[in-house]
Amino acid sequence: MDMARRKVLHALAPLGATCLISSPRVATAQNFPARPVDVIVPWGAGGGSDITGRMLARALEGDLKTSFPVLNVPGASGVIGVQKMMTGPADAQTICVSGDYYGLLGAPDAKFKLDDFTPLGILINQAGAIFVSEKSRFKTWEDVEKEARAKPGTISIAMAGFGIIDEIHTKLMLAKGLQLNVVPYPKPGERYVSILGNHVDLLYEQAGDVKSFLESKQMRPILSVTEKPFPLYSHVPTARSFGYDITVPQVRWAFMKSGAEPQRIRTLGESIRKMAGTAAFKSYLEGEYADPQSFVPYTEAREFIAKMLESVRREARIAGLQVAG
Repeated sequence: MDMARRKVLHALAPLGATCLISSPRVATAQNFPARPVDVIVPWGAGGGSDITGRMLARALEGDLKTSFPVLNVPGASGVIGVQKMMTGPADAQTICVSGDYYGLLGAPDAKFKLDDFTPLGILINQAGAIFVSEKSRFKTWEDVEKEARAKPGTISIAMAGFGIIDEIHTKLMLAKGLQLNVVPYPKPGERYVSILGNHVDLLYEQAGDVKSFLESKQMRPILSVTEKPFPLYSHVPTARSFGYDITVPQVRWAFMKSGAEPQRIRTLGESIRKMAGTAAFKSYLEGEYADPQSFVPYTEAREFIAKMLESVRREARIAGLQVAG
C-alpha cells in the first residue's frame, strides 16, 4: 500500500469509529416509535375523552405502523392517569388524551404546570350544555331557575368531577344566586344513567358525548353553555343570555411529559396533523357536534392552552374561586 493511501485511511479511521458508535442512536431516532406507545385516557371508558383517545390511537397506528394501546386510568378528576404518565421517563412512549386542562394546570391545588407537558394538538372543541331527561319536570331553564331560587340546594347536577371547568361554571351560577348540588360521576355511563334514572335533575355534558340519547329523544338540552346559540339547537338559550358570563368551550387535547427528543415530538405531532386533514377526522368532528375548525397543531397548541387557561381563570374569579398562577 503506497504512503499516500495510508495517510488517507489513517485520517478516515476516527470518522469511521464515530459512525459505528453513533449510528444506533440515529437509527433509534429515525425509527421511533419502534415499540408500542401507551395512550392514557384519565377518565372512564365510553366517555368523550375515551372516544377521542381511541380515534387518535387508530390514526397513529395506521400512520406510524406501531401499536398505540389505550389505557383508561380514571380517578381524582383526571389527575391519577396523568400522574401515571408523569412518573415515567420523558421518552414520548406515553401520551395522554384528556378533556381537562384547568384542573391539571389552573386550579389552586393544581399538580402540574404547562411547562411540565408538551402539547401534541388540540383535537376537538365542543359546545357544552345542560341536559335533562325527556321526562323531566323542567321544560325550560326558566323552570330550573324558578325552583332553584324557591328551594335552594334541592336541584342536583351530574358532571365528571370536581375541580374541572364544569364545576367552575356551576360555581359561577352559584355566585349569581343559583345554588345547584354537584354530584360527580367520573365514569360516563354512571353520569348518563343518573339522569335517565332520575337520580339527578340535570346533566352537564358535551352534546356529542350524549348524541345517541339525543337522537333517541331520551335527553334534551335546556341551556347552551356557549357564547353564541349552538347551531344544532338554535332555539336553546345560552348561559350568557341569563347573565352567566360563561364562554370558555370544552376541548380535548393530546400531550406528553416534556423533555422528549425534538424529533420524537415532531414525529407524533406531524402524524396527528396528518390525521386532522383526513375525511375520517372531519367526519368524526361532525359526528361529535364539534367545531369543524377544532384542530390546533402541536406548533400552536401551547399558546392555545395558555390563552384558554387565562380565560377559565377569569371565569373562576367571577365565581369567587381562587386560581393558580
